Amino acid sequence: MINWIAVLCSALVPLVVGFVWYGPLFGKAWMRATGLTEEQLKGANMAVIFGLTFVFSIMASLALYSVVVHQFHIFSLFVPDPGLEDGSTEAGKLVQQVLALAGDGFRTFKHGAFHGLLFSLFMVLPLIGINGLFERRSWKYIFLHTGYWAVTLMLMGGILCAWK
Repeated sequence: MINWIAVLCSALVPLVVGFVWYGPLFGKAWMRATGLTEEQLKGANMAVIFGLTFVFSIMASLALYSVVVHQFHIFSLFVPDPGLEDGSTEAGKLVQQVLALAGDGFRTFKHGAFHGLLFSLFMVLPLIGINGLFERRSWKYIFLHTGYWAVTLMLMGGILCAWK
């Protein structure tokens, strides 16, 4: 089942990486690529921005969980069964047997980070790229945001996958 502590901890990653990525690392390049100025950025309600970012990050973490933790998929086959976790039903016994056979296979930080990278390349890049093309944004804009999400999702995926 879902490790909620890992989900909540990994949901902090976009805030931390964003602070560094859009601050000292690429802050000036990001402002140029978006056309924003420091004056425009000062007028925002940061409590709302950070609060909603954390909520959205929890949602992203839950979506990523199903990508990086392969053992999670067995539960989706038998979701309506009430005895899945305790093995009190036939489906629950089957799930317990499969989990015993699979063990903690592929539950490493490295494996989760790899899936985070793949997700970035095959989902994030196309989505940001499509929006960027229609908004007439530069490739610098597209790669700045994709790079941020690649680093972020690799760290999130690593945390989610390794934290059993």
